[in-house]
Amino acid sequence: MQPTPGSLHTQTDTQPATLRIAGDWTLAHYPALKQAVARQHAQIGEDWRIDLDALGELDTAGAGLLVELLGQQRIATLNTWAGDLPQARAALLRTLANAMQAPEETEPPRPFALTEVLAHIGQTMETIWRQQRDLLGFMGLTLQTLLANLPRPRRWRITSLVAHIEQTGLDAIPIVALLTFLVGAVVAFLGATVLQEFGASVYTVNLVAFSFLREFGVLLAAILLAGRTASAFTAQIGSMKANEEIDAIRTLGLSPIELLVLPRVLAMLITLPILTFIGMLSGILGGLAVCALALDISPAMFLGILQRDITVSHFLVGIGKAPVFAFLIAVIGCLEGFKVSGSAQSVGEHTTSSVVQSIFMVILLDAIAALFFMEMDW
Repeated sequence: MQPTPGSLHTQTDTQPATLRIAGDWTLAHYPALKQAVARQHAQIGEDWRIDLDALGELDTAGAGLLVELLGQQRIATLNTWAGDLPQARAALLRTLANAMQAPEETEPPRPFALTEVLAHIGQTMETIWRQQRDLLGFMGLTLQTLLANLPRPRRWRITSLVAHIEQTGLDAIPIVALLTFLVGAVVAFLGATVLQEFGASVYTVNLVAFSFLREFGVLLAAILLAGRTASAFTAQIGSMKANEEIDAIRTLGLSPIELLVLPRVLAMLITLPILTFIGMLSGILGGLAVCALALDISPAMFLGILQRDITVSHFLVGIGKAPVFAFLIAVIGCLEGFKVSGSAQSVGEHTTSSVVQSIFMVILLDAIAALFFMEMDW
């Protein structure tokens, strides 16, 4: 049977006017049928009679043109005026009519400003809770792996540990010493400016010693390592995660915690107390320099006041917080590295998150420790 191109014929001398659809409405004749539909679409009224008796082959392309020509409403009542049309063709026309029907655009209700604020607060609290839960779980996994490896010296990663000690500790000594020296000088200068009004400039020595032995020494060193080392840990592990190197480690039967996390955590546990001690000494030396140059307090007098008034307990309070801060900074940096997905943007986002979380946790724990030691009169 030869294919017959589809056609449209109008009869306006009858009552009502009639539109006869004939031939094959298929993709092969689509361009000509498209032009015919465009010409006849505006002329067909709602009271016209549609004759489909001579309709030949019909595919999806042709059915789409018929839906466009006849309209959604007429296709919906197809059974009433085209009862002889085969069910398969009627179903095809209805399906395309439903698919081509434009959804009603409804403007979503505008939420109240208070609702948006409360929703944002809730989402933020949920995110913080999820972060703290993941952090606690990762801390437990790290401690479990550490305790399991302590009795087995053959599994210790000495080379990696020494390399990380150099990167996190030795390379950070100049910046820690310089920063704490300058902060010590500033604290001594401000203290002398205030105490001089009361004739108590000599107590600037006590102010510098108390502040650096108990707080500033460990706090400044921890914040510097949070920005310098935690970000490095996240970027290193995150890059390995993006390059699927961690999956390769697991495939080889090795533990990423043992191979990547433990050397970094142990290196931080070793280096932060050392940097804290250096920060204490540098801060006190900065105060000594200001006292010698601006307050006529000689270095011998400065050291004498330190020996007389400052007890070892202040040093122990400051140095005792260093391992706790070191463990938190290292664990947060490694955890954020494991959270990285496969994009460079994710590496940057989690690196930023590790720095922010580390500094926040360090300051929070330092504040809690300060209140606890004050209540215990230590």
